[in-house]
Amino acid sequence: MGAGWVAGVTRARALRTRCLGAEGIGEVAASRSLDDALRRLAATPYRHDVSPGAAPAEAQRAVSAALLWHLRVLAGWQPPVGAQAVRALSAGFEISNTEHHLREITADTERAHPPPYRVGSLAIAWTRLAPTRTPSELRTALAASDWGDPGGDSPAAVATGMRVSAAVRLATTVPDAARWAATRLALLFGREVFVVGRRLPDVSVRRAARLLGPRAVGAQSYADFRQALPAETRRLLEEVDEAADLWRAEARWWDAVEQDGRQLLRRSSFGPAPVVGAVALLSADAWRTRGALELAARGGGPADWQTVGVPDDPG
Repeated sequence: MGAGWVAGVTRARALRTRCLGAEGIGEVAASRSLDDALRRLAATPYRHDVSPGAAPAEAQRAVSAALLWHLRVLAGWQPPVGAQAVRALSAGFEISNTEHHLREITADTERAHPPPYRVGSLAIAWTRLAPTRTPSELRTALAASDWGDPGGDSPAAVATGMRVSAAVRLATTVPDAARWAATRLALLFGREVFVVGRRLPDVSVRRAARLLGPRAVGAQSYADFRQALPAETRRLLEEVDEAADLWRAEARWWDAVEQDGRQLLRRSSFGPAPVVGAVALLSADAWRTRGALELAARGGGPADWQTVGVPDDPG
């Protein structure tokens, strides 16, 4: 047992206090307006980047920025293996940065874009991606990095390619998160192919097959896709009979991540498991808080806040 793991796990357990929890999130969701919700958040661990008068998207992004800050602090206390795990679990922030960067360099107008997330030591290749000025340059930079070639330079190819790559990296480098990676990838693949009707680039299909299996990624229908998935991954989609209802499985996925996170954090050993558990709990809490803000912006909705999802979520 190294001193690094003692410090890292101690910090991971301490960060659990950074979560609002069900009661706090429910109060935010029941707020009569977004401003009321933001006033509530001003007295919580999400207060750092939250400001009165923010638009819904700005407020949700501030919640994600607070999550990122907690993850950067957590990673800073870890030995190399723990820091690598936090980095792999935080890949969504770099994906979001890259998506916004690609929109910016391809936009016909000078529309304002949000500043990139400050990923710091959690960066995978952002310092090489940020200076690119054309889609082809961005693809080349991705191909030369740990992300790998996304198979195209369109926004869709880059977004799905990076997410597939992130899932495979997470499953292979963080065993405690392998189930989450595979099930999240199944949701992504199913949505892209059977809802949007978009064929993934061949390189992304080959990567996805490593977690989902060749039969699943080669399926011609949603029913065949679901049936061909590995048993543990297929369970998430048991009650999702139509591809159009895949969004319902998103909340179930977060429920599973949160439940697993609690179990991992309770482990008495000093190693990566409690650290992975802390990231899971922090991420699920931020996702639910973003959904609560969405409900508050609509006038409040305490009954169903736990099932609200939000777009462009790096968690």
